[in-house]
Amino acid sequence: MADRKGSILVVEDEEKIARILELELEYEGYAVTKVFDGLDALEACRTKSWDLILLDVMLPGLSGIEILRRIRKNDQITPVLLLTAKSSVEDKVSGLDLGANDYITKPFQIEELLARIRAALRNKQTEQPEVDGEILSFSDLKINQKTREVKRADVEIELTPREYDLLVYLMKHKRQVLNRDQILEAVWGYDFFGDTNVVDVYIRYVRKKIDLPNLPVLIHTVRGVGYVMKDSK
Repeated sequence: MADRKGSILVVEDEEKIARILELELEYEGYAVTKVFDGLDALEACRTKSWDLILLDVMLPGLSGIEILRRIRKNDQITPVLLLTAKSSVEDKVSGLDLGANDYITKPFQIEELLARIRAALRNKQTEQPEVDGEILSFSDLKINQKTREVKRADVEIELTPREYDLLVYLMKHKRQVLNRDQILEAVWGYDFFGDTNVVDVYIRYVRKKIDLPNLPVLIHTVRGVGYVMKDSK
């Protein structure tokens, strides 16, 4: 067995096809997880980061196109390859316009699929945000994603799991203005039905912990929109 090359989420409602993909991808050295409907796919995307997603268009529960749309609200990096039995130009254009990295039409040759996966993963490496291995950094704030250690100016900061997830999301989207719905879906999940005010509450919690004396503010309010992590200028 080859060394693990990365994690792939296979979203395919035809279990026979999903099993074939799992066997072929695992033989190539990828770690594979299968789900068979749209709602399970959303949950899998919410609870774990993937190196690549193979996404069937025709799914029970929620279509692949709708899943793609929701993924791309908060994640522009993870490669998504569409698997579809449809071959019309309209379907292909729709998926690409929503942010799919590539598509492949059933039936397909496994060699072609593997080549497209390799190409998508190579492209991903050139598009990664400023991350040094497992370390996220911005200004004098650093997060070790492996140990979940958070430091500002070498002072260790204790965060709750939700505060940590919120800060990581802001760090990964630094200098981007994020509205409350985007933050809510990314940190609390697509199926959260609470008030968006919870975002404001947790932003305050995180600010209290990372805004140390005599250091610049890093999380800024954009009135009427949401929040942005940026330098104070």
